[in-house]
Amino acid sequence: MHRLRSTHSEFGALIARAGLTRAEAAALISVTPRTIERYLSGDAKPSRLAVRVLEDAARRASAPPRPVSFRFIDLFAGIGGLRIGFQGIGGHCVFTSEWDRHAQDTYALNFRDNHPLAGDIRDYADDPSLIPEHDLLLGGFPCQPFSIAGVSKKNALGRPHGFLCDTQGTLFFDTAQIIAHHRPVAFVLENVKNLERHDKGRTFATIMNVLRNELGYHVQARVISSEHWVPQRRERVFIVGFREPTSFDLAGLQLPQGGPKLGSILERHEDVDPKYTLTERLWEYLQGYKAKHALKGNGFGYSLFGPDDVTRTLSARYHKDGSEILIDQPGKRPRRLTPLECARLMGFDHGDRRWKIEVSDTQAYRQFGNAVVAPVVEFLADAMRPHLEAAIVNTQDRSAASVTITRPDREPVAAHG
Repeated sequence: MHRLRSTHSEFGALIARAGLTRAEAAALISVTPRTIERYLSGDAKPSRLAVRVLEDAARRASAPPRPVSFRFIDLFAGIGGLRIGFQGIGGHCVFTSEWDRHAQDTYALNFRDNHPLAGDIRDYADDPSLIPEHDLLLGGFPCQPFSIAGVSKKNALGRPHGFLCDTQGTLFFDTAQIIAHHRPVAFVLENVKNLERHDKGRTFATIMNVLRNELGYHVQARVISSEHWVPQRRERVFIVGFREPTSFDLAGLQLPQGGPKLGSILERHEDVDPKYTLTERLWEYLQGYKAKHALKGNGFGYSLFGPDDVTRTLSARYHKDGSEILIDQPGKRPRRLTPLECARLMGFDHGDRRWKIEVSDTQAYRQFGNAVVAPVVEFLADAMRPHLEAAIVNTQDRSAASVTITRPDREPVAAHG
């Protein structure tokens, strides 16, 4: 398990549980940021009063902000985009899995449950009983290639098909293992839009078959673009499943009309560090690259945006040159988005919600580029809320037929729902 780097010391762990940046911790206990660094390195020892103040802050931070109406788990959590929406409607997160230590740093800084962050989900899929009971499963599982052959060919060769074979070795398989064991009332899965078209649609068909026919859930899917909530066109497929029939209609949800423009998330010009302006050499390279491809008749190259625009999709490679979303600076070379602007573009820093960033710019760009747009999930969570709460209330018996799932070279796992 990895948490904030400062958690190599007890003092650092206390800062993390309190959900404070190092600068905030320094202000709270009335010392300088340099003194905080000395406490973390072990070169100095904090006073008992300072420790008590931080312990009190950690206790306050760990209290649920509102009455809890359901429990959920957050798989492939990234920096918590799915969590934001369902925590906002009264859910309490009881388990988090994220393998990237830098994403864990950001997650731990912004969410303060005090439950340890799990790493590789495959260890828990092998023994799902290690995961606490929950009503809702959230997961932005990565889309790995599935090796899918015809069922008739597999039958002729005497090989298993369906769940046991078609998704074996993928992280979706591990997600399905956990669903099969715990039988949550509902789940929400998220992935890139291209999942529907991957391998001519066969990958998506396999996933839906597993969820509907082998796990027995009532499943709907819809691609939703983020431009209704943030000034970015970012399409993602959301898969919603309920264990029992409900009247929830994902396709029928009416999305907000219109949407904000880029100027609404940009920092003031005077607040932007000059380091985000492209160097002369990089700007010349990007212009030359675009011109070269224009001669070939394609549109490869940088994209320039102003305050009245809606951007392309922010990707995890944004840290490399920023060319997919460059901010026009009349009379000057264009610049990259700042990490704070990325937090706003993805809806993490939104309304009254402030987002804390203590990782490097490179890691921040990767994290936001891999994330889900938080206000989209908030919209979905609000729409699901009455159906989710009713399903939990109406659940009388959580036991159902056993489902046995086998991984190669492993003992079968009996799943009860």
